[in-house]
Amino acid sequence: MLCQECQKKPATVHLTQIVDDEQSVQHLCEQCAQEKGDFHFDGHPPFSIHNLLTGLMNMDAQPSGQVIGYSTKVQCENCGLTYAQFGQIGRFGCSRCYPIFGERLLPLMRRIHGSTQHVGKVPTKAGGVVKLRRSIEEMRAELQALVAREEFEKAAEVRDQIRRMEAEIEGGGEPNA
Repeated sequence: MLCQECQKKPATVHLTQIVDDEQSVQHLCEQCAQEKGDFHFDGHPPFSIHNLLTGLMNMDAQPSGQVIGYSTKVQCENCGLTYAQFGQIGRFGCSRCYPIFGERLLPLMRRIHGSTQHVGKVPTKAGGVVKLRRSIEEMRAELQALVAREEFEKAAEVRDQIRRMEAEIEGGGEPNA
C-alpha cells in the first residue's frame, strides 16, 4: 500500500481516528507521518501517554494541565508529589509514593493489566517445572473446595493427580511410569 500523501513510498504508519462515531483511516509513509508532527487532526489535541494515564484514572485533564479529581488531596509526605501530579507526569517521585497511593493504583492496574497480582514470566529452562508447581497449587485449592463440599471421590482423584505431578517434579520433570 502506498502513502496517501506522497503516493510514492510504502505506507508504514496507519492512523485510525474515531470522532463522534465516525472513523477515518490514514496510511502514511514515515516521512509524511513525521511532517504531520504530533498528528493534530481536525483541531483535536495530540495523543500523549499522560492523557491516557489521566483517562485511565477517571480524571479530567483541564486545558491548563491541571488534573481534577478526588486524588488532588492525597500527597506523599516524603517527596510532596500529589496523585494528581502523578496523573500528569506518569511516574512517582520516590519509593514511598507506592504505599501512599497504593489503594488508588489497584483499579488502574486492573484496567491496564487485567490483574493486580504480578505472576511474572516463566523461564524457558525451568518452564515445565514451574508450570507443574503452579498447576499443583491450583489443584490443591480445588482439592480443599471439594473436601469442603464433601465430594470425597473427586477429591481423591485430584489428590492422586497431585501426587503424580509431585513425583514428576521429583523425578526431574519426566513422568514416572
